[in-house]
Formats: sequence, structure tokens, C-alpha cells
Amino acid sequence: NVPEEQADKLLLASWGLPKAVLKKYHSLGVVQMFEWQAECLMLGQVLEGKNLVYSAPTSAGKTLVAELLILKRVLETRKKALLILPFVSVAKEKKCYLQ
Repeated sequence: NVPEEQADKLLLASWGLPKAVLKKYHSLGVVQMFEWQAECLMLGQVLEGKNLVYSAPTSAGKTLVAELLILKRVLETRKKALLILPFVSVAKEKKCYLQ
């Protein structure tokens, strides 16, 4: 569980994302994440580029964790990222969404 003193980590605005990115998430109704998502982002050195393996049911929010990790790394390192998605429809949706 996320410790009470880190409860603000559930808010997307706490992760240093640009205002344009936050605005897009907010327009889709995503203002905060689930505890397990924040826990994933706070594990070890995940934010410094270390690996993360996690599992959750379909539609549980796994993609948000991946998106936040990718966005933070791309913005901080100015390097490109490769996001592999399982279906063409999901890939098209994310392409439009991430542009």
C-alpha cells in the first residue's frame, strides 16, 4: 500500500508531467491512479530506467503505468521509446492519444 505520507503520489499532477499531458489525461477523466499503479512507479529504481514486471486483469490500468514510465523517461532523457501493443486497434488509439 502507498504510505499515507505519500498519498499525493496517487495524483497524476504529482509526477512532474507537463501541463499539456495532464490536461489530456484530465479530459479523459484520469486525475489519479490506483494505489497499485503508484506502488509500481515507486518500486526500486523503476523511475531511473530499471525493469518492472507487473500483472493485472484486463482493463485494470496496466497501460497507464507503462505510459507514465515512458513519458517520464522520454521527457527526462530526451531519448526515444518503443511501446509495443498487442492489437492494431489499441496501437491506433494510443498513436492518436500520445500525439
